[in-house]
Amino acid sequence: MNPIIVIPVYIGSSRKGEGRDVVTTYDHVTPLGNQGELPRCLMSLRDNNISAPIYILVVSEPGIEQLAAVKVRDIADNFIDTLDVRVIDQAVLDLVYARMDLLGLGGIRDGVALKSYGSIRNFGLIIAAAHGASACIFIDDDEIVDTPDFVERATYGMGKLTRTGIPILIKSGFHTDRQGNWLSKQKSSWYNRFWPQGELFNKWMKQAMGGARLSRSNNLYGGLCVIHREAFRRVCFDPWIPRGEDLDYLLNASMYGGGVWFDNQLSIVHAPPKTPDESQRFRQDIYRWIYEHSKLEYAKSQIDLLPIQSRMLDPYPGPFLEHSINRRVFITALLRALGRGNHRKGYVRAALAARREAKAYAEVFCPRYYEFQIGWPQVVATFEMDRSICNIITGGRCLDKSELVQPVTGEETAAAGDGTAVSGASAAGDVAPPSDGTADDIVGDIDD
Repeated sequence: MNPIIVIPVYIGSSRKGEGRDVVTTYDHVTPLGNQGELPRCLMSLRDNNISAPIYILVVSEPGIEQLAAVKVRDIADNFIDTLDVRVIDQAVLDLVYARMDLLGLGGIRDGVALKSYGSIRNFGLIIAAAHGASACIFIDDDEIVDTPDFVERATYGMGKLTRTGIPILIKSGFHTDRQGNWLSKQKSSWYNRFWPQGELFNKWMKQAMGGARLSRSNNLYGGLCVIHREAFRRVCFDPWIPRGEDLDYLLNASMYGGGVWFDNQLSIVHAPPKTPDESQRFRQDIYRWIYEHSKLEYAKSQIDLLPIQSRMLDPYPGPFLEHSINRRVFITALLRALGRGNHRKGYVRAALAARREAKAYAEVFCPRYYEFQIGWPQVVATFEMDRSICNIITGGRCLDKSELVQPVTGEETAAAGDGTAVSGASAAGDVAPPSDGTADDIVGDIDD
């Protein structure tokens, strides 16, 4: 295989990740004046002799885009002799937008951007398409690669068929801390009585870690996931999910007939900086879970999508997709406001969001994902075949907007696909899970 590695890096004026709105608020932000965790991540890739092309996506607060790009390029320049690394910033994206406008595909701006978790992931996927990569490996800048066979582990089984003919197109690894622990450390405190997220996640993880190397997954780690081109050609991330875009991608793939696999031998060390405000993250979680529930309910009215029942994803995240989620997030926010006095104001704000703002947000933006998804196959096909976009992204030559060539012909546009969403099991072949949910025996190839 010829995968690429994509690493988003978030630059702001301080460690506080709060943005202008709920989708531009990030868990992990590097201050403009600090080196942050990116040098450590790149050192780990260098020390383990990783040769796969690396694309760093620069996400920044409005107004500091150029300064953020200069900062990241300065860091990357220290590794140009040992890593195949490229920095993609807003200036590059603007050239991409200009080219897409010429091709009549200017509507990608909301869905492919450097401003929300989902749109950033989508940018990574179309970079993989432009590069001609067979797979896209996502990692985060606050992670450490600790094994020289990292890429081999990441691509193990990808593009293959199981004994029962099921394609392995999307795969998740898992995070450990520096001591090798992979369980959630969320406390089972009284104020989390209605929110046992850590407990249920750990229950699922123990099952997955104790099974075959590859098994059908209920979870997707955005900081360590692999997406084969046959998957990213068909399904995109949701640009409007406030956070949890990784698990949401699992739901998207499932609705369009695909699935995600878990590899219990693919891991990465996660060493993040201290989170500045846990209440801020929980507020986004409220938006996230209410959004997910609304999204799945909306999908039930669409005849071309496979329905997803919450019980299909027990023990985690099934309970967080049930009808009771609205009441549970509200009660948990109030309990945390009482039990965690140092963040009381933030949790009260989160409780109010659960009552009003989050529901309204979901009603407006859930349908937009399905509208964007319809045209996604055509967007990816265009990136795969258009030489100008390839040059812009891969650095084949420097372009400014005046050098952009004319749009492709009608014949070429037709070859890019009709823009329709792949529905049902046709999205990735027959995707009904095997009886034991495992892939001990992998046979055959899809197209690699």
